[in-house]
Amino acid sequence: QVQLQESGPGLVKPSQTLSLACTVSPAMGNYYWNWIRQSPGKELEWVGLTLSSGHTYYNPSLKGRTSISTVGSKNQFTLQLTSMTPEDAAVYYCVAGSGWGRFDVWGQGTPVAVSS
Repeated sequence: QVQLQESGPGLVKPSQTLSLACTVSPAMGNYYWNWIRQSPGKELEWVGLTLSSGHTYYNPSLKGRTSISTVGSKNQFTLQLTSMTPEDAAVYYCVAGSGWGRFDVWGQGTPVAVSS
């Protein structure tokens, strides 16, 4: 079973781009690699995913601000979220799933605040 660890800044300024990385050990396999977030007082929100094929799928509610990619040489997949606002403040989780809508292995989560 894989293990996942998120990394990235805990604080970004409004209008900036958030960049997070998820390191997978021992190696990335044929999973669905998801990003999920949870804002204070709100339910979990699926952000998007990438497949081992390179195909990506995003939550349309984020209106094209999302980009997810893999860095195979580093066993990582990344999330970029542009035009950050305080509404994007959340704990961001990287999650490995065995299929669509399945969230089997979770990272511990990394909190992101948005403030000037």
